[in-house]
Amino acid sequence: MAANLWRTFSSTIWILTLVSSSRTRIYPPNEVTLLDTRTVPGELKWAASPSEGGWEEVSIMDEKNIPIRTYQVCNVLEPNQNNWLRTDWIPRSGAQRVYVEVKFTLRDCNSLPGVTGTCKETFNLYYHESNEDRESYIKESSFIKVDTVAADESFTQVDVGDRIMKLNTEVRDVKVTTRKGFYLAFQDVGACIALVSVRVFYKTCPLTVRNLATFPDTITGADTSSLVEVRGSCVNQSEEREEPKMYCGADGEWLVPIGGCLCNPGYEERGGACKACPAGFYKAKSTDPGCAKCPPHSHSLRDGATICDCHAGFFRADTDPPSMACTQPPSAPQQLISVVNETSVVLEWTPPHRLGGRSDTSYSLDSQVCVPCASDVLFSPGQTGLKATRVVVSELRAHTHYTFIVHARNGVSQASGAGAAQSVSVSVTTNQAAPSPVSSIQATDVTRHSLSLSWQQPDRPNGVILEYEVKFYEKDQRERSYRIMRTFSRSVDVTGLNPLTVYVFHVRARTAAGYGEFSAPFEFSTNSDPFPLIGEGVNSAFLLLSVSGVGILLLISAAVFIISRRRSKYSKTKQDSEEEKHLNPGVKIYVDPFTYEDPDQAIHEFAKEIDVSSIHIEKVIGMGEFGEVCSGRLRVQGKREIYVAIKSLKAGYSDKQRRDFLSEASIMGQFDHPNIIRLEGLWVSVLTCLPVSAIVPFQKHDGQFTVIQLVGMLRGIASGMKYLSDMNYVHRDLAARNILVNSNLVCKVSDFGLSRVLEDDPEAAYTTREATGTYLSPGGKIPIRWTAPEAIAYRKFTTASDVWSYGIVMWEVVSYGERPYWDMNNQDVIKAIEEGYRLPAPMDCPVVLHQLMLDCWERDRAERPTFSQILNMLDKLIRNPGTLRRTGGERYLQCMNAKTEISTSKLWSLCEWLQSIGLERYRDTLAAAGYTTRHRREQDRGGNNESQVKQSRNK
Repeated sequence: MAANLWRTFSSTIWILTLVSSSRTRIYPPNEVTLLDTRTVPGELKWAASPSEGGWEEVSIMDEKNIPIRTYQVCNVLEPNQNNWLRTDWIPRSGAQRVYVEVKFTLRDCNSLPGVTGTCKETFNLYYHESNEDRESYIKESSFIKVDTVAADESFTQVDVGDRIMKLNTEVRDVKVTTRKGFYLAFQDVGACIALVSVRVFYKTCPLTVRNLATFPDTITGADTSSLVEVRGSCVNQSEEREEPKMYCGADGEWLVPIGGCLCNPGYEERGGACKACPAGFYKAKSTDPGCAKCPPHSHSLRDGATICDCHAGFFRADTDPPSMACTQPPSAPQQLISVVNETSVVLEWTPPHRLGGRSDTSYSLDSQVCVPCASDVLFSPGQTGLKATRVVVSELRAHTHYTFIVHARNGVSQASGAGAAQSVSVSVTTNQAAPSPVSSIQATDVTRHSLSLSWQQPDRPNGVILEYEVKFYEKDQRERSYRIMRTFSRSVDVTGLNPLTVYVFHVRARTAAGYGEFSAPFEFSTNSDPFPLIGEGVNSAFLLLSVSGVGILLLISAAVFIISRRRSKYSKTKQDSEEEKHLNPGVKIYVDPFTYEDPDQAIHEFAKEIDVSSIHIEKVIGMGEFGEVCSGRLRVQGKREIYVAIKSLKAGYSDKQRRDFLSEASIMGQFDHPNIIRLEGLWVSVLTCLPVSAIVPFQKHDGQFTVIQLVGMLRGIASGMKYLSDMNYVHRDLAARNILVNSNLVCKVSDFGLSRVLEDDPEAAYTTREATGTYLSPGGKIPIRWTAPEAIAYRKFTTASDVWSYGIVMWEVVSYGERPYWDMNNQDVIKAIEEGYRLPAPMDCPVVLHQLMLDCWERDRAERPTFSQILNMLDKLIRNPGTLRRTGGERYLQCMNAKTEISTSKLWSLCEWLQSIGLERYRDTLAAAGYTTRHRREQDRGGNNESQVKQSRNK
C-alpha cells in the first residue's frame, strides 16, 4: 500500500513540476535571493533525520528536460512521525529579516484509507542562527519554530486523474540579526507532502534619485514596522538646499522624502541630473528655476554661464540683478531755465532726451562764482540726488554772478568706461535783496522805565542799510499789543516802560530792497530801582525795603497756596500746571492769528507753502464751510507719499471768508502733536482764478473695538487736549464728530475753524458748524450737549470747560456713538444738568471710566481734573487692564428698564435720578416706601409726594 502511495505521489509531482517550470520567474527589483532550490545544479543533499525512511530527495524533469530537485515524505500509516529536513548554511549578507517562500503539494488525509489518527495535513518551519557552517547533524533543540504551515489546496487520487491539482505557496518572514547566517528546517509529523521549491530572500529599497539626491540600495529594517533613515548625496553640479533624507520601509519602498538639492549656478535640472546652460543662456543663482535667455544688450559665449556680459557701450550697476537688461548713462538735461528773485534763483529743466533704458535718473547741482559761495547757501529740496527737475537756490549774495551746472546721472554713470556725467549750465546775476536778520541784541543802562539797545549789522546786509525797525511788547501780552521804533543807527533808547516787567524785542533792517526778517526774540526785564543796574550803586535802604516786601509777599502767597490746595482733589494740580506754563519759558504758547492786521502775515509765520506739483487731487469727498473738500496724495521730496484732505476756498469768496480760512490754517499751523490734526501746508496758486487750498492728513476709520482699544483711543484724545491746554489754547467745540481716527486707531483732534483762544470779552461771538445739538445764545450758537454749564450761562470758556466736553466725548466713544442725552431737547438738557442729572454709564462701561466721566462733569470747574491728570489716569488703566473688568452694565439695564423720557412735562424714574446724584444705594428703601418718581404724583395718590421725596433725599 505504501508503494502505491509513493507512485501516486510521484506522478503528482511530475505533473505539478511541468506546470510550474513552464513559466518564467521574474522577481521584484527590491528582493535579493539567498537560496532558490530550482537554480541549484545537481543534488541538494540537505541533512535529513532519520536518514532512512524520512524525507527523500527526488529528481524529476520538466518539459525542457531540466532536472528539478524536490523533497517528499508520506509516512501516513505509522504514528508519531518526527521527520526533519535541514537546509545548508545560508549567509544572511547583512539582511536583518529574511523571507521564506515554500511551494509544496499535500495529500488530503480523507482520500487515504486506513490512516485515521496518524495522517496529518501540516508541517512545521524552524530556523537556527549560526556564525559558520559547522553542524553536520540536526540538533532539534537548537531550532526556533517559525510557524506551522497548512495547505490551502490538497489533492486526492481522483484529482490526479483529472489533473486539476494546484501548488501551495506560503511565505514566512524570519528575523535574523545575531549571527552571520542561519539554517532552515522542515518537520514532518505524519503528512503526505512534497516540497517542490524553497526560495529564501530579503528586501531592499533599490538605488534611486529623488530631488537631485542619490539614495543607495538599502536593506530594510529588522521589524516589519521599522523605517531606516537614509541620507542622500547630491548629484554632480548640485548643492544642498536642505539635507536630503528618505526612509526605507519594511516592504522595500522609499517613503517620506525630505529636503533635496539644487543645481549650481550655470546648470539646470534635466532628467534627474544637472546639465550646463547652453550658450546664450545663463542661470545666476541655484534657486532660479532654470536657465534663462540673456537679457537685452548682453550675451554669453560659453556653456554654464552664471551671468551674461554687456555689449560694448552698455553697462550694469552693482545693484542691478542679472536678469536686468544692460543700460547706458543718460544724456544731458534739456532746456535749463532760471528765474532770479532778489538773492534767490529758481532753476528748472526737462529730463534728458535719452534716459539710457533706466528709471533711476537723478540730478545734482554745482555752482561757480567769482567769489567763494557762502556756506549757508540753501538748495531746496537739495543739491544732490534730486528726482525733481526744479531747485530753488536761496541765501545768495546780492549783485553777484553765478554759473549753475546741472548734471544727470543714473545707476551706471559711475561704471567703468561710462564716461563723465552729462550736464547743462546757465549763468545768472542776483539782484538787490533785503538784509538778513540781526543775529544778536544787547541791553545796557536798564532802569525802571527805560533801557538802551544795541546790535551789530546783519551778516548779509545786501546793500546799504537805510534804517532799523525795533518791535517790542510785554512778554505776557504775547505780541497782541506792541510798539515800533525806527532808527538810523545800530542803537536805540527805549523809554516809557513799566517797572519789573519782561519785554520781548525784535530788530530788522531795511535797504532799498525793503525790510528783512525780524530777528529772533530777545528778552530783557526793567528794574525796580530808579537807578541803572549797570555802572550805578544800589541804595541799601531801598534794598532792605524791597527784600522785606518780597518776604511779606512770599508769606501771603504761601498762605493762599495752603488754603487753595485744600479746595478740591484737582484744583492744586490744575493751578500748578497753569503756573508752570507761564513760568517756564520753554513752553510754546498759542498766538491768536486774529491779532494780526494782515492774515497773510500770520500765514507766513505759522504755515508753509506747498508746491502745486507735489499734490495730486483724486476726488471730491464733501463740502466744507469754505468750499469743496477733496482727497488726494502729497509727495514731498525725501518723504513717503501720504494721503491728505484738501480744503479749498470756493470761488467768489469774500474778504471775511478769506480771512477766516487763512486764520484757521494759521491756528492749525501752530500745532505739532501726533494727536492733533496736522496742517501739512498751504497751496496758494499764482493764478488768481485758482483757489487757496489747505492740506491736512486724510483719515479713515471703521470697526468695533475692545475696551482696552477704546481706552487707548481716549488716551490719544486726552494727550492732544493736554498739548492744546499747555499752549493755553481752548478748543470750545470738542466732540466725537471732531475726532478723526485712522486705520491704526490713532485719534486726532480737529476742527479749529471757529475756535478761539480764551478772551476776556464776554460779548465775543462763538459759533459752530454743527447745527444739530446747538443752542442759539445772544453771542452765537453753542453745542449745548457738549458744553459746560458756566460756558452756556456766562460764556466762560476755559480748559476746564474743554474737560467737561471731553467727558461727553468719553461717553460717546464708550457708547459707540450714541447721541448724548438721547432725544431730549436743549432746554431739557440745560435744566437736567442744573438739577444735577448726569449721563448714566453706557452698556458694559467699566466703573472707573464712568467715574472719570462724572469727575469731568463736576459743577465747580475747579473740581474737575486737568488733562494731565486724565492722561495719567488712563495710562494707569492701560497698564492695569484688570481694573476695567468691573462694569455697571446690570445697574444700567435696571435703570434703563425703568427709564421714562426726561422732560419737564414727564416723570423721571427714581432709579435714574438716584444714580445721577450718586445715591442709587437708597433705591430699594425709597421704592419700599412707595416713592417711584422724582416729581409730584398728586393726581395718582392725592398727596404731595414731592415734598416727601425731598425729605427722603435730605435724610
